[in-house]
Amino acid sequence: MQELMVYAGQLNCYEKGNEVLAKFKSVKVSATQLYRVTDTYGEQIGKEMDKTECTLTPVGQDDTLYVEADGAMLLTREESWKEVKAGRIFKASDCIRASGKPGYISHSQYIAHLGDSKTFTGQMDDLIESYGVTDSRLVFISDGAPWIRNWIEDAFPQAVSVLDFYHASEHLHAFVDCHFKEKNLGKQWAKEQKELLLESKVAMVIDNIKKIAGSEHKAAANLIAYYESNLSRMDYKKYKQIGCGIIGSGAIESTHRTLIQERMKLSGQRWSKRGAQNMLDLRATRMNAQWNKIIKLVKTNFKAAA
Repeated sequence: MQELMVYAGQLNCYEKGNEVLAKFKSVKVSATQLYRVTDTYGEQIGKEMDKTECTLTPVGQDDTLYVEADGAMLLTREESWKEVKAGRIFKASDCIRASGKPGYISHSQYIAHLGDSKTFTGQMDDLIESYGVTDSRLVFISDGAPWIRNWIEDAFPQAVSVLDFYHASEHLHAFVDCHFKEKNLGKQWAKEQKELLLESKVAMVIDNIKKIAGSEHKAAANLIAYYESNLSRMDYKKYKQIGCGIIGSGAIESTHRTLIQERMKLSGQRWSKRGAQNMLDLRATRMNAQWNKIIKLVKTNFKAAA
């Protein structure tokens, strides 16, 4: 029963979990008790989680290990909005693409930390190194945030670091919206520049921006500076030939929704920092296919504490 309570509590708000338990088990449990049990197990699993334990199968010599990381804001009682840093690791061999259907990733490993980047990147370092891949078969994809870029450069200088193509395109469209009065003309120009980016012709795109707007134009200057600071991370033609050819951060954007938002950003929710981390650890445990660890806790004397 406690296992079911924890599963229901981490899956949806406690009122909904209470309703599901009553429907399927004909047992009435208050939302408060559901919270207490879920939070207690969440705290304990956080203490026992081995952040260096690999949940994916070994990375073969012909395989590629992908790492994506990003931050998402969560409303807390102590500090208002605070950033949750999430990481997702997966292999190229686990990226499934069926003809005519959207691709998906069959297996991933997740880490989520509510707090400073140093703690988060330390956890990620240990986990990545446990897979034994630190060369060009290790590929990072991110939005270009300085803390992520600096972490990759310092910890994994031999890895491939990719600027998410969506963010590269998003910055381009922001400039187009600001500069072009004729929307159709701007749309066509943006399409041509994205095709050049995919061919790794970033220098040509920068020249084209200067030709139509000049380097004194504020939006143009911002875009040029963004591209120049990420120039070494925009060789998209090369990246498309590595692993399964991923150049976008859709995997970590999906993580924000599935790991964090679906449970922790519902209407009116505000979390204590401790309670939020407990819930993040529970949801990461489930998504890492490690629910057996919760079952093990249930079978020990720890159930009396809950």
